[in-house]
Amino acid sequence: MFEQTLEFFQQFPTAFNIFVVIFSLMIGSFLNVVVYRLPKMMHNGWYLECREFLADEVTNIPAKEFEHITLSKPDSTCPKCGHKIRFYENIPVINWLFLQGKCSQCKNSISFRYPLVESATALLSLVIANQFGVSIETLLLLILTWALICLTLIDFDHMLLPDQIVMPLLWLGLLVNINTTFVPLSDAVIGAAVGYMSLFSVFWVFKLLTGKEGMGHGDFKLFALFGAWLGWQLLPILILMASVVGAVVGISLMLFKNHQREQAIPFGPYLAVAGWITLLWGEGIWSWYLLQIS
Repeated sequence: MFEQTLEFFQQFPTAFNIFVVIFSLMIGSFLNVVVYRLPKMMHNGWYLECREFLADEVTNIPAKEFEHITLSKPDSTCPKCGHKIRFYENIPVINWLFLQGKCSQCKNSISFRYPLVESATALLSLVIANQFGVSIETLLLLILTWALICLTLIDFDHMLLPDQIVMPLLWLGLLVNINTTFVPLSDAVIGAAVGYMSLFSVFWVFKLLTGKEGMGHGDFKLFALFGAWLGWQLLPILILMASVVGAVVGISLMLFKNHQREQAIPFGPYLAVAGWITLLWGEGIWSWYLLQIS
């Protein structure tokens, strides 16, 4: 049955693309849950670990009460009225449009971000499927793409790049390149090491010169992740694109939104976007860039 399905999709690539879009819309709905809940789960875990570590010092401080939350429990509800969202109210994009962006119970607005994330997930997944077709590369890059969407949004919201997402993907990048799926394994290993150590070195040079931390440790790991998937050769163009976009956005925020110079700006989203572009078109971009400077 599985082989027959693959053959069908190979014969009818349009059907495969439609399947990827529909499935990715559902994944996008789940990503919204991950982006909202995972940081809460992390904060709750840190709080409990701190109380356990400082047990003797906090005996006179009341324990903080918070709802036990996982990616699956409790059921999704409206944040305003607590209305439990039924399964037929959770159809990606369509239900948001049908309900006109409002809760079916209390009529309070539902953020446009939800259908936007779902639509972006479907669009980026379609680009992957269209470029790589029915292949193991498509499956692997879809997993990476969905994870990068999560990392981008979480870093924007909380200045966090969770190890729970980054580290498994880093190891996955090394594993998939054992058979030279994207690059030779030696290039992947060197890429992971160079990716981490390059930003790690920049971090410490900046800190020694200014006394401030210029980026988070999660950025080192994310750059190492791309090194594991791409190899070391494309890391220069990746960091160049991420830095240019980050600088443009940072300057724009200061000019048009009164963003304070001392206020931190997450670098992870720019790494994620530049890394995704490099995965698909990096070699072409790098060749074009070398021609321009030669």
